[in-house]
Amino acid sequence: MNMPQIALHGLPKRLVDDQLIDADVIEEATASAKTNHISLVQYLCEKHLLSAEQIGKSAAREFGIPLYCLDKHNPDYFPHDIVDSKLLKKHRVIPLLKRGKRLFLAIADPTNQRAITEIQFQTGTAVEPVLVLYSKISEALDKWMESANDSDIGEALGTINDVHLDDLDMEAIDENDDGADRAEANGEDDAPIVRFINKMLLDAIRMGASDIHFEPYEKTYRVRFRVDGILQEMSKPPANLAPRLAARLKVMARMDISERRVPQDGRVKLKLSKNKAIDFRVNTLPLQFGEKIVLRILDPSSAQMGIDALGYEEDQKKLYMEALARPQGMILVTGPTGSGKTVSLYTGLNILNTPERNISTAEDPIEINMEGINQTQINLRVGLTFAEALRSFLRQDPDVVMVGEIRDLETAEISIKAAQTGHLVLSTLHTNSAPETLTRLLNMGVPAFNVATSVNLIIAQRLGRKLCNQCRERFDDIPDNVLSDEGFDELDIPREKITIYKAVGCAQCTNGYKGRVGVYETLKITPAISRIIMQGGSSLDILDTALKEGFRTLRTSALRKAARGLISIEEANRITKD
Repeated sequence: MNMPQIALHGLPKRLVDDQLIDADVIEEATASAKTNHISLVQYLCEKHLLSAEQIGKSAAREFGIPLYCLDKHNPDYFPHDIVDSKLLKKHRVIPLLKRGKRLFLAIADPTNQRAITEIQFQTGTAVEPVLVLYSKISEALDKWMESANDSDIGEALGTINDVHLDDLDMEAIDENDDGADRAEANGEDDAPIVRFINKMLLDAIRMGASDIHFEPYEKTYRVRFRVDGILQEMSKPPANLAPRLAARLKVMARMDISERRVPQDGRVKLKLSKNKAIDFRVNTLPLQFGEKIVLRILDPSSAQMGIDALGYEEDQKKLYMEALARPQGMILVTGPTGSGKTVSLYTGLNILNTPERNISTAEDPIEINMEGINQTQINLRVGLTFAEALRSFLRQDPDVVMVGEIRDLETAEISIKAAQTGHLVLSTLHTNSAPETLTRLLNMGVPAFNVATSVNLIIAQRLGRKLCNQCRERFDDIPDNVLSDEGFDELDIPREKITIYKAVGCAQCTNGYKGRVGVYETLKITPAISRIIMQGGSSLDILDTALKEGFRTLRTSALRKAARGLISIEEANRITKD
């Protein structure tokens, strides 16, 4: 059936007249843009049908107005807090200047009346459209949004003095407690304790730490942060403060202060600003000389980073996206504790989180709250195990199920049953490599046929510390035999294109490293691998077959990142050498 003809006028007609695009293509694009509730210019640019420059020049000729160069505009003049950020992101526009009741608005299509009308209504001003390239608007808007977010947090973190440290907005995530113990730890005598702990929490957030350790010993006390996977000592308060520090932390997390003999769990929410809050998972452990308390920092934004930010190579990303697109089967993510498995799973769930899907998760504990996903906290005390939660999920009409960890045969069997009955199942296992994961399932007692027919993809991963871009130094004098011994000859990268850098260290980083990047191996269960599983083959047999099919090991993936200067050889060896 032929699409109804759309009468071309305005910018679409100009683009056709300028012979930049065919009439049938622009008609289809116009209809698609309308369906997706976005502007035509945005659609053309995002689908790479035309460049922003081509559209901008045609628009300037059509409307008889010059293109405004946004690069020459001082960002300080952008009028903040006038237009709602949701509107700016929705229409991909940016306010340039406000003069009286007139608001000059950078826009890629001046005929986009919907954007102009909505902004006029929200601001109560007369909007004057200014023609700007779509690419320049997007770039400036992304920077603006990022800086607005940073300044929001910076406002909360950067102006800390004693008063601020006293008044930080903390709340425990436990509605069952009446807060009777709170007064005990908030007296005048404990004001320095409160300030010290608040400072530690804020310093940890500032440094991008993942965990905070409060550790008592016989004659000393220390506080350590885990930054980029490595523990660093940050403070050594007097040892006699140990009971008061523990009491304060336990009060914050609504724990029983009087109970010092058994471990306890709790959560704390720290509100940094109106729009930014960070959760801490708190755990206490009785030791010989007091209670060790560890806080895990749970930043919800880590799940929103997107798959491109995680460090997957293009072929690995393609395999993961293909597996997520399948309506049924199982995706397993494996690796040691702290290797980023949870973020990989949440990233996948975020991609799948659409209105037409019912997603249920069973977690122990729930680390990141996600809107639109039904998250269940495992509670062994009342008999709510992973297996029990899974049984309930299958009666809840799910499309996607996430199991925090497959720990036993019962959970494995129900997960596989779910994967075989039209559900997509995501879960984690603790194994060293992707091929070993299959052997682990078989050793649990799962029948080989079930493993071979239900598992779609296995991702094994590690987190490596990224070299700081500010201070890293190129290694020019590495002997060829050293590179060969490390395995660089097997990368299919010409030796002249291999650039090795070393960590140096500067004020912007920690010992030459800043941030972390994922190192992955992705094993797709092909018919050949399925046959090996059903024949009872070992993980070595699976590995040999996978390598023939183009599989890359963790070691190879780490060396490829080292060859591109993302990580150092020392870091590649740390995370992938046995």
